[in-house]
Amino acid sequence: MAVAPAPAALSAVEIASAVRSRTLRAVDAVASALERIERADPVLCAFIEVWGEEALRRAREVDARVGAGERLPLAGVPIGVKGRHGLRAADPLLAAGCVAVGATSVPGPGTAWQTWGLGRYGRTVNPWRHDRTPGGSSAGSAAAVAAGLVPLATGSDGAGSVRIPAAWCGVVGLKAGNGRPPSTDRTGLMAPGVLARSAEDVAAYWAVVSGAEREAVTVAGTATATGGGADTDGMDTDGTDPDGPPGEYDAPTAEWSPDLGFDSPDPDVVAVAHAAAVRLAEAGALRLVRPRAPLRLDDPAPAWLALRTPGADPAPAHRIRAANDRRLSAFFSGARLLLTPTAPTSPHGHEGPGERYSTALTWAFNLSGHPAISIPAGFGPDGCPVGLQVVAAHGREELLLDVARAAEVHDGGGGPGDPGGPGSLWTGTCVRI
Repeated sequence: MAVAPAPAALSAVEIASAVRSRTLRAVDAVASALERIERADPVLCAFIEVWGEEALRRAREVDARVGAGERLPLAGVPIGVKGRHGLRAADPLLAAGCVAVGATSVPGPGTAWQTWGLGRYGRTVNPWRHDRTPGGSSAGSAAAVAAGLVPLATGSDGAGSVRIPAAWCGVVGLKAGNGRPPSTDRTGLMAPGVLARSAEDVAAYWAVVSGAEREAVTVAGTATATGGGADTDGMDTDGTDPDGPPGEYDAPTAEWSPDLGFDSPDPDVVAVAHAAAVRLAEAGALRLVRPRAPLRLDDPAPAWLALRTPGADPAPAHRIRAANDRRLSAFFSGARLLLTPTAPTSPHGHEGPGERYSTALTWAFNLSGHPAISIPAGFGPDGCPVGLQVVAAHGREELLLDVARAAEVHDGGGGPGDPGGPGSLWTGTCVRI
């Protein structure tokens, strides 16, 4: 008889595989996650609510579905969902066999800044340094994933709310292209996302979510996605045929920008993120090319803030947005990837961010709608993780996932700088009590 694997050490993909093969019960995977949350959350404060009895009931249902021969791509995977209303956006994941164990923390009432979280027991702490914030607004999701409480958690990203906490907690965070899948955000700036400890788990999430989107689009009788949309000419943005024969330049071309032409990120953060970009190039995951001219975007802050402010004049925002869209279109006609630091600073303390916008390098892509991912790049001098942001053309989420997978292969499984890999647990490498 096969020995059941220890759920705490498994990725989402591994849990699902074990549950489908019936070497692990979904109810045991979920019970293990609930035990870890019970043990860790009084310090971490990553959850607003924990749905223990309901989660175990759902897990038993998953076991019954598997026993009846149903093949669920994410069978028995315990997940956190962002905020009390997070289940609304998690339907495709639940249909694929995931079991929601609780609502993760988000900024508390009256908080002017969003890089913060308030859980059941108090403010959410960064698993690497408890005197620092995990980032936000997907604060609890990032902290819970980084600490190994759940392998996967949902987020939403209106200005960097998935990518920034992913960077500051040392995990992978994907913001899908705006409109893929659709969002209820009236401004169109918000996109759904996910946080996980491995690129393979993010890819499994995207396979489920994008598959549900394609099914909905087919039912609606149209062949194009909402939002930015994918290219339809069958050619990659650098003019190569993705289905053509392999050649000398299979690695996607990428350009590095430390500041997008307007920001002043901390030199230590820039150095760590740039070193990760160079490692990816040395590993053959991408081909760094020198830009003909540095990318210079207009600072998106006035545009983003105007679009989020009821009654504000939208004309200046539209001008900034249109100018940046032209520059990004020209950029992606010559390179397939854009690399930047994810956040311009290390995680700030619980007293707040001061005058710095942690969103400085992320919210341009909420305005433009491009898909973007943050992958672990290493650690700053303060011992906190640093993220590398990778941005692709509209509809190229799969390209981002390819780069993230390559980063993990090159750096030993958990992303650059992750000493524990995908199996790093609450009692292991990052949470320091």
